[in-house]
Amino acid sequence: MKKSSLEQLALFGGPPSFAEEISVGQVNLPPWPEFEDMFTDIFERGYYTNHGPRVAELEAAVERQLGVQHAICVTNGTIALMIAARALRLDGEVIVPAFTFPGTVQALTWAGLEPVFADVDPDTHGLTAATVAPRIGPRTCAVLGVHLWGRPCDPVGLQTLCDLHGIQLFYDAAHAFGCTHAGKPIGGLGRIEAFSFHATKIVSGAEGGCLTTNDDEIAARARTIRNFHQSSTFADVGLRINGKMSEAQAAMALLSLRHFEMHRDHNRRIFTRYRERSPAWCGVRLYDYPDGEAHNYQYAVLELDDEARLTRDELLELLRAENIQARRYFHPGVNRLYPYVEQHGDVTLPCTETLCRRTLQIPLGPTITYDVAERICDLIDLASAESDAIARHLRKRPDGIPTA
Repeated sequence: MKKSSLEQLALFGGPPSFAEEISVGQVNLPPWPEFEDMFTDIFERGYYTNHGPRVAELEAAVERQLGVQHAICVTNGTIALMIAARALRLDGEVIVPAFTFPGTVQALTWAGLEPVFADVDPDTHGLTAATVAPRIGPRTCAVLGVHLWGRPCDPVGLQTLCDLHGIQLFYDAAHAFGCTHAGKPIGGLGRIEAFSFHATKIVSGAEGGCLTTNDDEIAARARTIRNFHQSSTFADVGLRINGKMSEAQAAMALLSLRHFEMHRDHNRRIFTRYRERSPAWCGVRLYDYPDGEAHNYQYAVLELDDEARLTRDELLELLRAENIQARRYFHPGVNRLYPYVEQHGDVTLPCTETLCRRTLQIPLGPTITYDVAERICDLIDLASAESDAIARHLRKRPDGIPTA
């Protein structure tokens, strides 16, 4: 039922719009017969790990899909970034955004590097040459860009800047499988790129990750580092790690890749409806994608400005009361998290701080039907129209005195 008055909202005593929680993240499960066939094959072969045939098949499929020379599959996206840093033989400081998932930065720390936070662009939410340049110092060895929401973060500008200073450029592409830059699939930018096949990604191995590169030597190092056993040696490296992808992960990712276009088409349809409805939301902007490029439409992100009257957290509370599990993404910035807040002190990143207060992710994925999307839009319509009354209601203390 469409809610059209304050009294119908769960915050004001009405029943939630949804009887069960609507998750913000997508989980793309394969059809059971395909899953059963794939895993029966693994069981019958009795080959479960150590670079098995399914892993080799997945690597070849990713190479074809992304148009790269090398795909190196690993156990997860964080390990992929750690191996990438080691394969690049980095030592010193790496410039990275704070407006990202903590694992991006933590991977650098685990690799023995020192993250240096740079601000992001207010429109793309990613690093640019202009935001990175002031952070380059004598110990800077690399820049780690993040293709946030699947949108490439100034690859031309960053590459030009890195070349000028003689430092390396690599990418966290966890959000960007199936997206393009200048008409080419993301995967071959910088020296190396890291993808995630986490359960909530559009290509899911339940867990898993992948590195892509067109550099033979970097690929050889990465293949060696991911395996702790000396029998798999392709290049001279120092430390190794057990970063192998299992056959089970590869099988899940292969099944997911088989249905990639179907999942992307579904995401596009729901995202398009959000886009069509969003102009009615006063002060609420749907983060959109540039025309002429491919996208996976994996994320639907809202940004609330001062005209919204409701804060991001107030809209979040309203939606969650209706059993819509929207998410503050990201909050806070990694520069505000332990151990980095103690190591770096008060780093001034004004755009990052603003986005951390204003952005909100709403549901997308296979469980979000057109009807569910319409009902979510209806609620945001109502929140926008009745923002003053909702704000007064939420800002009252238990004693009935409005807060400042």
